[in-house]
Amino acid sequence: MFAPVYLDHNATTPLLPEVFDAMSPWLRTQFGNPSSRHEYGRAARRAVDEARQQVALALDAHPTEVIFVSGGSEANNLFLKGAAASLRPGLIAVSAIEHPCVLKPAAQLARQGWEVRYLPVDAGGRLEPVAYTALLAQRPSLLSIMLANNETGALQDVASFASEAKGSGAWFHSDAVQALGKLPLSFRDLNFAGVGALTVSAHKAGGPKGAAALVLDKRIELQPLIAGGGHERGLRSGTENVAAIVGFGLAAELARRKLAETPARMRKLRDNLEFGLAALGASIFAVDSHRLPNTSYFAFPGIDGETLVGKLDRAGFAVASGAACSSANPEPSHVLQAMGVAPEIARGALRVSLGVGNSETEIEQFINALRVTVGSLQGLAAIRAA
Repeated sequence: MFAPVYLDHNATTPLLPEVFDAMSPWLRTQFGNPSSRHEYGRAARRAVDEARQQVALALDAHPTEVIFVSGGSEANNLFLKGAAASLRPGLIAVSAIEHPCVLKPAAQLARQGWEVRYLPVDAGGRLEPVAYTALLAQRPSLLSIMLANNETGALQDVASFASEAKGSGAWFHSDAVQALGKLPLSFRDLNFAGVGALTVSAHKAGGPKGAAALVLDKRIELQPLIAGGGHERGLRSGTENVAAIVGFGLAAELARRKLAETPARMRKLRDNLEFGLAALGASIFAVDSHRLPNTSYFAFPGIDGETLVGKLDRAGFAVASGAACSSANPEPSHVLQAMGVAPEIARGALRVSLGVGNSETEIEQFINALRVTVGSLQGLAAIRAA
């Protein structure tokens, strides 16, 4: 019997069985508040501290640099708004292809006296170096450039951009949510280059939703978004989500252990997928750029992406027409628009993002289903045009 195939891992990943088992006691019998002084509380505090060490080790960071928050959106907001609250209004620069949880806080700060600039990208989704250098001459206070794009998978040379920005005095942040478990990440190396803050999230790497981290250079002063009891170095008050944090810790550890094999395996599957896509006549976005090993973003001329997603879903394949966090927006992808893709092509965009559980057989099945579905839609379009 054919089982549904999940091909949307950039939206979220299945919870790993080991992670579920590690979380389970903290949802039932181990219910203490980490701030309590009795044994229940001390056990919870030890669990949070161990998870912090696991996340730090996976990211080549110091545990004291890891600030636990509820998700990547909160981490990005904490950096941008927290940093802005510690500085005089000045210039903020973000890439034009950032996730909405960077673009929208930046827009909010623009209404509070900050000037916001959107750094352009080329047709491959890579930051334009000349425009970036020109921007640095204007001495921005804050910079945010994502490491890996959630739609195209295109990678930015964040270390080089941060190094170039050192002389400007800007605080440099990078959203690395999509990179955890797919690429080696070293906050120590990035921090040496000039990156002051990095965002990662558990549910993109086999962990639970509801746990993420802002990895922060302690020399950067942020004002908290949530004031209260002073948890997380005073930057994120509120009783810790112990179960989710425990799951995050183990997921990060497992991702670190499997880095030698996971990216190479996903890259092989993606290459097989794109061989099939090319044979069907698909346009693959950012194909010549360095990309995440699991991500393919493509379109078929004249075919609506949402329609294709729906038909593939009914055929048993879960894919995305863009970013899950902005799927309610009927407008073409802002990422593709920034790359100069024509709106009529951008509306047809489809994203496949692979995970550790996918197989060569599933890729073959998907290409076969896509062939039938695209052929049917193209036939209908030809009839309407006749």
